[in-house]
Amino acid sequence: MEDFEKAVRPEGFFANLLLMLWRILIAVVVPALGFLVMYIGFRFLRESEAPAAVIAVVAIIWGVGGVALLYFLTNWVITQLGPAWRRRLQPFLFVGPALVILGWYLVLPTLRSLYLSFFGPASNKFAGLVNYVYVFTDRVMLTSFRNNLLWLIVGTGLSVLLGLIIALMAERSHLEKLSKALIFLPLAISFIGAGVIWKYVYAFKPAGESQIGILNAIVVALGGEPIGWLTFRPWNTLFLIVILVWMQTGFAMVVLSAALRGVPTSLKEAARIDGATEFRVILSIVIPYVRGTIITVGTTILIITLKIWDIVYSMTNGLYGTEVLASQQYKQMFKFLHYGRGSAIAIVLLVAVIPVMWYNLKQFMSQEVF
Repeated sequence: MEDFEKAVRPEGFFANLLLMLWRILIAVVVPALGFLVMYIGFRFLRESEAPAAVIAVVAIIWGVGGVALLYFLTNWVITQLGPAWRRRLQPFLFVGPALVILGWYLVLPTLRSLYLSFFGPASNKFAGLVNYVYVFTDRVMLTSFRNNLLWLIVGTGLSVLLGLIIALMAERSHLEKLSKALIFLPLAISFIGAGVIWKYVYAFKPAGESQIGILNAIVVALGGEPIGWLTFRPWNTLFLIVILVWMQTGFAMVVLSAALRGVPTSLKEAARIDGATEFRVILSIVIPYVRGTIITVGTTILIITLKIWDIVYSMTNGLYGTEVLASQQYKQMFKFLHYGRGSAIAIVLLVAVIPVMWYNLKQFMSQEVF
C-alpha cells in the first residue's frame, strides 16, 4: 500500500484522484472478499458429510474467527480513508452490527405484528380494527387488563418497597452478605421454575387427605380446612403476585443497596445530631438521595411485570380468572391460531411499554456518562 502511494505521489489533481479511487476500491473489495470467504466456508460446511459434532465445532470457530477478521479488515480499511472519514465511520463499525441485529429481530417483527393485527385468524383477509375492538371489549380481555393493572401496582410496588426496606436493614446487620445472598437467590431461578416451586407451596388436596402443599399443611396442622389457593377468586391473582415479589425483591435490594452506599454519611450524622429520628433521616435524606435509583428499579420491574406470563402459565394456565395480557396473547397465537388477535394484543403491550422505556432512556441520557 505504501509503495503504491509513493509511486503515485506526484503533485496534481489526477494523482490525488487516483489515490482516492484506490482507497475507495480497497474499502469496497476487502470487506466483500471477507464476506465471500465466510459464505464459501459456510456453504462447504452445510454440504459436508462430516459428523455433526465436527461441523458444529468448525462452524463456531469459523463464525467467530470470520467475524473478528471482518472487524479487523473493515477497521483497517476505515483507517486508510483518512482522519475525517475515520471519525465518521469508525463508531458505526462497532455499533452497526448491533443496530442491524436489533432491526432484524426487533423492528421488523414489530412492523410485521402491526401489519398482521389488521387481518383475520389466518392472516389472509383484511379485518380492519376488529381485532382491537375485541381486545378492548371481550370479557376475558377486560379481566386480563384488570389483572395486569393489579400486577403492576401491587407487584412493582411491593418489590421496590421490600427491596428498599431490606437494603436499609441489611446495612445495619452483621450478616449483611449472607442475608443479601439468600434474598437475591430467587432471582437466579426462571419464572417457570419459580412457578413449579410455588405450585407445591399452594398445592391443595381435599380434607382428610395428606397435604403436600406447605401452606395447606400448616393450615391443617393448626386445625383448619385446606384451601384451594389458586382457585380462590379474586385473591388467587394476589397469590401469584407473591411469586413475582419473591423473585424481584432481591434485584431491587441489590441495586438500592449500591445506591445507599453513595449517600454521604456526614449528612445523616448531621441530621441525627440535630435531633432527627432514624425514620426522619430516611424520609428526608436517604430516599431523596436515591430517588433516581428507586425510579429506575421501579420502571425496570414495571416492564417485567407488564409482560409477565410465565408464572400464570405454569401455575393456573390463566384459569380461575387469572388471565393477563401476555397469557392471552400466547393462547390466541399458539392455541387458537388467531394470529390477528395475538398480534393486536402484542401491539397493545408494546404501546403500554413504550412510555416506560422512553422515561427510562430519558433518565439515562440525563446522567453525566451520556
